[in-house]
Amino acid sequence: QGHEHINEINAAEINKGDILQVNTGDKIPVDGKIVSGTVLIDESMITGESIPVEKSTGDEVIGGTIITSGNIRMNAEKVGSETVLAKIIEMVRNAQQKRPAIQKLGDKISAIFVPVVVGISAITFIIWYLIIGVPLATAIMTSIAVLVISCPCAMGLATPTAVMVGIGRAAKNGILIKGGNTLQELSNIKTVVFDKTGTLTTGNFKIKNIHTYNGAGETEVKNLLYSIEQHSSHPIAKSIVSELKQKATLLNLPDVSEIKGMGLKASDDEGNQYFLGGALAVRHLVENAAFNIYLVKNDKLIAAVDVEDEIKPSAKEVINNLKNKGIHTVLLSGDKKEKCEALASLLNIDTVHSEQLPSQKLEIIEELQKSGPVAMVGDGINDAPALAKATVGISLGNATQVAIQSAQVILLNGNDLNNVINAFQVGKHSVITIKQNFFWAFIYNIVAIPIAAMGMLSPMVAALAMAFSDVVVVGNSIRLKSKKIF
Repeated sequence: QGHEHINEINAAEINKGDILQVNTGDKIPVDGKIVSGTVLIDESMITGESIPVEKSTGDEVIGGTIITSGNIRMNAEKVGSETVLAKIIEMVRNAQQKRPAIQKLGDKISAIFVPVVVGISAITFIIWYLIIGVPLATAIMTSIAVLVISCPCAMGLATPTAVMVGIGRAAKNGILIKGGNTLQELSNIKTVVFDKTGTLTTGNFKIKNIHTYNGAGETEVKNLLYSIEQHSSHPIAKSIVSELKQKATLLNLPDVSEIKGMGLKASDDEGNQYFLGGALAVRHLVENAAFNIYLVKNDKLIAAVDVEDEIKPSAKEVINNLKNKGIHTVLLSGDKKEKCEALASLLNIDTVHSEQLPSQKLEIIEELQKSGPVAMVGDGINDAPALAKATVGISLGNATQVAIQSAQVILLNGNDLNNVINAFQVGKHSVITIKQNFFWAFIYNIVAIPIAAMGMLSPMVAALAMAFSDVVVVGNSIRLKSKKIF
C-alpha cells in the first residue's frame, strides 16, 4: 500500500474522512467510526454509564470520551459543530438564554415605596402651607424632613449586605455561589434532581457479590481475582486489586496474558488454566449474563462477580434530609435502568429516570419546573444542559469545565454531599435576613414618617435618625456570619 505517514495536528484541523490514530489515555477528538483496533472507552461524561465500554472495528465513538485501554484507528465522520459534544454545548447556551430573570424583592418594594413617600411629602407640604397656613419655609422644611427620614437607604442596604455575608459564609464552607439571585432561588426549591455517576457515587468500583460454582471456595476466588487482575489496567480491575489488597494472598501465576477485548488468561505451577473476563467471552459456560466478571478454571465456571459503583457516604443522609424538608427527590441518569433503580431503592429516592440522553434530561427538567423551582446536581458534560436549564444548577468541584460553567453553585468538596443541604440553608437564612432587614426598615419608616409629617423633626435630626436605621440593617446582616444555620 506504499509508505504510511502519521502527522500530529490540532483537533480544529481535522476534516471529515481523515483517518485518526488514538491511543490509551487520549481523548477521542471527533465523532467517528473505528476502522481497526479494540479499546475500552470511558463514556460516563456523555452517557452516564459508570463502567467503560468495549468497542472494536465498526463501532461508533464520540468525541470528548477517553480511551482507558487500547489503541484504535478511526474515520472522522462528524467534526466541528456536528459533534455530539458541540450539540450539548449549544443546548447549554440555549438553556441559559431561556432562563427567566428573577425580580428582586427590593425592586418590588421600591416600585411602591418611593412614589408613596413622594406623595406623603407633597401632601405634608399642602396641608402645612395651604390648610394650616404656616410660612412657606416651614412647610418646605417639614416636607423635606419627610423625604430625608424616609430615604430608602436601609432598604437599599437590606439585600446587598445580606447577600454579601451569605455568599461569604457559603464560600468559607467550600460552596461557591454565583450571584445574589441564586440565594433567593435556593430558598424556594421544591425538587432536587441528582445525576448518578460521580454525583451520588464516587466513580470507584467495589465488589458487591461473589457467586461460587463447582466447589470453589470464596477465599480461593478472591486470591485468584487479586493475583490475575494485577496484570490489567481496566478501571474495574484496579478497583478490585485495591479492595482485595488486605483480604487476599498473591498467588504465583507464572504465565498471565491479556487477550485484547476478551479478558485475561493465566496458569499456575500445577498446570491449571484460568480465564477472567466478561460475559461475551464465556457465554458458552453461563446462562445468566448479568454479572460483570466471570472466572473460569480448566473450562469450568468457578465464580461470577457482581461489581457496583461505590456510593458516597453522605448520599443517603442527604436524601433523607431533603425528604424531611418536604423536597421531592429525583434520580436522572444515562446509566442502565436496573442500576439506577437499585441505587434509588437503596437511597430512598422518590422518582427515577434512567438511560436518558442530554436532550432528554433537558426535557425532564422543563417538565419538573411546571410544578415548582428545580435544583439539579451533576458533574458530567451530559448534565450541563440540565444544569443550565434548572432553576439552580449545582456542580461538584471536580466536575467537567462545561458542567461548572453551566451551574450557579459549585461544591468545592465534591465527595461531601452535605454541602448540598448547606447551600440550601445559606439561601434560606440569607432570604430570612433580607426579609428581617426590610421589616426593620419598614417599622422605622412607619414610626418616623408620621413624626416628621407632624413637624416634630428638623431635616438634620431626620438625617441622623435615618443613618441609625442603616446601622440596624447592616448589624442584622453581619449577624448571619455567626448564626448557627448548619
